[in-house]
Amino acid sequence: MLTSSRSFADPTRSSATSGQFRPAVRLLFVTHSFPPRDRPLSNVGGMQRVAVDLHRAMSEHPRVILATEAIYTSWTWTAARTTLFLPKLALSLPRRIRREQIDVVVFSSMVTASLAPLLCRMTRGRTTAGRRAKYVAIAHGHDVTMAFPPYQRWLRRVFGALDAVLPVSQATAEACEERGATTEQIEVCPNGIRLDRFGSLPDRDVARQHLLDTHGLPDDAFLLASVGRQVKRKGTAWFVEHVLPRLSSDSPTYFVVAGSGPEDETIRQAAAHAGVTDRLRLLGRVPEADLATLLRGSDVFVMPNVQVEGDMEGFGVVMLEAGLCELPVVAAALEGIQDVVTDGANGFLVPPEDPTAFAEQIRVLIRDRELRDLLGERSREYVMGAFSWPAVARRTVRHLQDLVLNGH
Repeated sequence: MLTSSRSFADPTRSSATSGQFRPAVRLLFVTHSFPPRDRPLSNVGGMQRVAVDLHRAMSEHPRVILATEAIYTSWTWTAARTTLFLPKLALSLPRRIRREQIDVVVFSSMVTASLAPLLCRMTRGRTTAGRRAKYVAIAHGHDVTMAFPPYQRWLRRVFGALDAVLPVSQATAEACEERGATTEQIEVCPNGIRLDRFGSLPDRDVARQHLLDTHGLPDDAFLLASVGRQVKRKGTAWFVEHVLPRLSSDSPTYFVVAGSGPEDETIRQAAAHAGVTDRLRLLGRVPEADLATLLRGSDVFVMPNVQVEGDMEGFGVVMLEAGLCELPVVAAALEGIQDVVTDGANGFLVPPEDPTAFAEQIRVLIRDRELRDLLGERSREYVMGAFSWPAVARRTVRHLQDLVLNGH
């Protein structure tokens, strides 16, 4: 665990923003999902990358005085270390809140926010100046809907102890409300992406040729890409069995999938059953450089999620990564995906688990290279304008400032 703080401004000073004085905020960021400092890419999934990048963006905000409580751990040891981290945190946080006069404690997920009822009961969160620290949680999706009855019962108490909840999408907000969060508590704050996420993008033609050569694909291959931990809700097995076989007549279509998980064998079986094993490439976990090559060299990014009880898609950062690489998206109109994809701006939404709709939309893009190129350019512009981390951090900090000023 690392505890650190950095001061950017005198907290007694204010700045005028939108006609209202907004104070600098003493913020304590609490997370269980930072990667090891000597292996920064060893624990990077969607939620982990969000924690790292939001923390960085807040640290650069001129009206934030940032302190941190974090576990730095690989994915393998996250659960075990979190079990030890939470009780220690329950004992140490009240003293730190008082000592450093913290205004707002931001929990990076509902997992760490589970401490909120205990903290309220133990100390009422009061600082040395007598003010009450506010408790705020970022809600991602699975950390809200996780199908474990004791956790679900405890969540209602957690929402009752929090001053604000920041869901990353409207779908996640609705899941929070179903579990006791009030509309007054909720402010949707989307995830973001670092605009230098991949540095200088590789040349598209070079990236494409590398993919073709590496995976033994023909020069006229049409490449569909997908990235993510392979769990059932990602819909990869469903897509392989029900959509990929429908895409053989227009062009030799191949599906290249980065990421691994418990569905790997199910995906292989689906491909064998549908007779498309030769058109599927399962890459497993790939290095960052290979990810950029995959996204730049492919033709369309697909997000074919299916609904799974207790395991929702809260947002979908990978679609921002695809957009940054000028790759259009075809995605299921499901859950938090709908907050990321806007029809005609950075891709297309189709009804979930509708193989005909998926196949028809992909065929449109197979046949129209100019449309793909135009949509790819629009996608990058859209992502850079709407989802840069500085923009997301400004929105989040404004809400935290209002919470401190107005108490809601």
